Amino acid sequence: MSEATPIYYLIFAAAALMIGMGKGGLGVAFAALATPLMALVLPVGKALAVVLVIQMTADVFAVGAHWRRWDTKLAALLIPGALAGVVVGTFFITAVSPQALRTTLAVVILLFTAYKLFERSFLRGVVYRPRPWHSPLAGGISGFTSAVANNGGPPVTIYLLMHNLQPRTFIATTAIFFLILNYIKLPFYLYAGLFDWTLLRSALPLLVLAPIGVWIGKAFVLRVNKEVYERVILLFLVISALLVLLT
Repeated sequence: MSEATPIYYLIFAAAALMIGMGKGGLGVAFAALATPLMALVLPVGKALAVVLVIQMTADVFAVGAHWRRWDTKLAALLIPGALAGVVVGTFFITAVSPQALRTTLAVVILLFTAYKLFERSFLRGVVYRPRPWHSPLAGGISGFTSAVANNGGPPVTIYLLMHNLQPRTFIATTAIFFLILNYIKLPFYLYAGLFDWTLLRSALPLLVLAPIGVWIGKAFVLRVNKEVYERVILLFLVISALLVLLT
């Protein structure tokens, strides 16, 4: 289905809120739902492009909410690898079949879910010793998975957590990195011909839900039981990934 139907507008609105709330502070698991949900009503390539536009909108407000609280050096070290990852990811998107792309999206989402489930166990007791290749590796994996699934959070999250940043600095550095990364992806997605301008134009008014979501996420981040809500979101992620894989 590639025409603008009521279900498309409903999922677009939900995706805008989810992405905004995730970037506002409720976490990447919330925002990760957007792409597989959109892929249920659009071809994966078009779904990636639609979600990118929402992310780019939310990124501006997320960065504004945490203005100049980021670690500039750490963010900058990630960018070269992220650019290389986006290049490889774009080549992958244009080279594989639509079904292979759907499978890749589902696999990335399931791997992300597994990571979130075992994140604490994975990082517990790790003594981090920085190496020059860590930042390009984290940036590269993030750039690739972001290009093929709009989900580049885990490698960057691990990389930044290892540096023991203050919570506000961590959130702000993540926000500025993904703003830069998503704007890097724009010309590559244009080159790959992923945008359906008719679909996008028809839903542009709904983009206002992205900054509203940022505000909601920032307001409620300290008021929700994050562990409970994240488990619920991970369940929905698994369901959505399986639906993408089987439809």
